Amino acid sequence: MNSWEDGRYGGAQQGQGGGGYGGGDAEPTRSMPHVQRQRRPGAPHGGYGQAGSPAEPPLPPGLNPRGPAAGAPAGGYGATIPQQSSGGYGGGPAAPGYHDGPPPGASPVRSSRWPRRRKVKVALLTLLCALLVVTAGTWFWADGKLRRQDVLQDYPGRPGEGKGTNWLIVGSDSREGMTKQDAKDLHTGLGAKGKRTDSMMLLHIGDHGNTMMSIPRDSWVTVPAHQSSINPSQTVSARKHKINAAFAIGGAPLLVRTVETATGLHVDHYAEIGFAGFRDLVDSLGGVRMCLDKPMKDAKSGADFPAGCREFNGTDSLKYVRSRYVDGTGDLGRMKRQRQFLASIANEAASPATIANPFTLYPTISSGLGTLIVDKDCGLTDLASMFFAMKGVSSGSGKTITVPIANPGLPTSEGSAVDWSDSRSKPVFDALRNDTAVPDVK
Repeated sequence: MNSWEDGRYGGAQQGQGGGGYGGGDAEPTRSMPHVQRQRRPGAPHGGYGQAGSPAEPPLPPGLNPRGPAAGAPAGGYGATIPQQSSGGYGGGPAAPGYHDGPPPGASPVRSSRWPRRRKVKVALLTLLCALLVVTAGTWFWADGKLRRQDVLQDYPGRPGEGKGTNWLIVGSDSREGMTKQDAKDLHTGLGAKGKRTDSMMLLHIGDHGNTMMSIPRDSWVTVPAHQSSINPSQTVSARKHKINAAFAIGGAPLLVRTVETATGLHVDHYAEIGFAGFRDLVDSLGGVRMCLDKPMKDAKSGADFPAGCREFNGTDSLKYVRSRYVDGTGDLGRMKRQRQFLASIANEAASPATIANPFTLYPTISSGLGTLIVDKDCGLTDLASMFFAMKGVSSGSGKTITVPIANPGLPTSEGSAVDWSDSRSKPVFDALRNDTAVPDVK
């Protein structure tokens, strides 16, 4: 009987011819679809099942990892799959007479390693994302450091906005954050209440160059009408006074209004820093390098510096910018030194060595912004614009001047004051308002 039973082990007499196990006239051998059978060298052409060759029984179905061959009855031909070498498809020792390698049609094994170009792209993308996160975090942290106040207030007759941007930069004698030892070291004392201006500058940023103009704190100007600091329900009439009095009486809002009234210029932004903040800012920068043409000594400010170039720390810097009794020029000489030093600070703060070094940048931001008072509409971009403009002035791309003066010692009811020259100051104010070239003044 020529059937699958004939081809099974024991279905015919062992040792007889035939292509299947057990010999006999079994059906032609059905080759596995994924295995190419080869004759072993030196073996008879009959392969397994030839006369003289021991028959190889099939594996029990439970031990065959692939199960019966497709279309074959369980236990029939194809129920066994010869094992191959460890380097081939499926692992294990190779069965005699079979090729290594995956079966035909199988997907090739792909390498898990990424191409070099893809690794570079992923690394760059990761770095970019990290930089964006750090930059955004630093931006919000720094923005939160700013102390914003409503100092730029509208009022009837306020000058309209001109061309360019005008900053009012004030250095106050506020003792905020200072200890008794600080007051002793800085020769400031702690008894003074309130705030007065120790320096005052108007910085104009425009298309025709940047100009830093000092305003003497003893300038004799008209202080506009304002509410009484003692009784807010009462109004104090406008009157002539030193410009420093406006700051002491009404703070930054009254000072801004007084400057706008006296100059006819619209103040777009405001920045103020006290003694302690100025000192800490210089220290965070690692000092500021200054060169003195001659020795400088002032008992009242505590300055005592030899001629030559040196690094000024925060304490020495404050002594330097507050000195007014060193060369007989009083406030006029002091304002010149203040402009120079402030421009040097801006140059140092905006330098690549500071910006690219987080160990310098973050302390500088923390100490500088933490004690800086700005108007409520001031942002970090505005502040950066101010610093870079001041840096440009220090590098020679801008101009530094003082309000033209007619009399530096005008006798008044409030003592000696500084009287402006109307004829020479008007062209300066007009140029700043219209953003045109500022004339040279002395």
